[in-house]
Amino acid sequence: MGDLSWLTARPVAHRGLHDAARGIIENAGAAMDAAIAAGYAIELDLQASADGEAMVFHDFTLDRLTDAQGPLANRTAAELGAIAFRGTGDLILTLPQLLERVAGRVPLVIEIKSSFSGDTRLAARAADLVAEYDGPAALMSFDPQMLEVVRARAPGVARGIVAEGRYGPEWQHISPARGFVLANLLHWPRSRFQFVNYRVADLDKPAVRLLRALGMPVLSWTVRTQDQRARAARYADQIVFEGFRP
Repeated sequence: MGDLSWLTARPVAHRGLHDAARGIIENAGAAMDAAIAAGYAIELDLQASADGEAMVFHDFTLDRLTDAQGPLANRTAAELGAIAFRGTGDLILTLPQLLERVAGRVPLVIEIKSSFSGDTRLAARAADLVAEYDGPAALMSFDPQMLEVVRARAPGVARGIVAEGRYGPEWQHISPARGFVLANLLHWPRSRFQFVNYRVADLDKPAVRLLRALGMPVLSWTVRTQDQRARAARYADQIVFEGFRP
């Protein structure tokens, strides 16, 4: 598996060190710069543009964080790169722009967003880019199929699974049977994840505890309170945090 000690060596700022009250928006360049200045690792999200570029953005639609509307996937990278986060001068970044900006100064933990549609082009693009990046970086996803692609295209890139203990009605595309497999990490023979990023409230799941006991690194999302931080200290190796500075 290789040495992944860098993955848990410092707290991970969720979507960068954002603070909307100060005009620093999640996944924007200013949030990345703030995390670097504070010495935190950075968690960030990827969505695919219409022309297949990896864009640094969490939501499937543009409405919440910008003055544009509609699905991100309907616009090209050039079109998206001209859109600013609402109330800021920060434009939506491509993954190549983000990697150039960070330049290896802090670790990156990069989530490949997925609608579980079977479309793996974003995973392939991210794997290719991170494989050439000169700095500590890992790829992860809720979707095990994305990890299969990462493993095939860039076996040297650390890959992790993001998961939680229960996949309820909000996961409309996940059947109860599939949810059980995801929650209990039973897809490992296919996905071969090398670390786990598990929901903080569900960290006492037997599968997570077993894997950690066997030496697999465990991150915990998203830690927002001191009680959650204490829970993560008991069951995980590092926190993915927001709303405070650990």
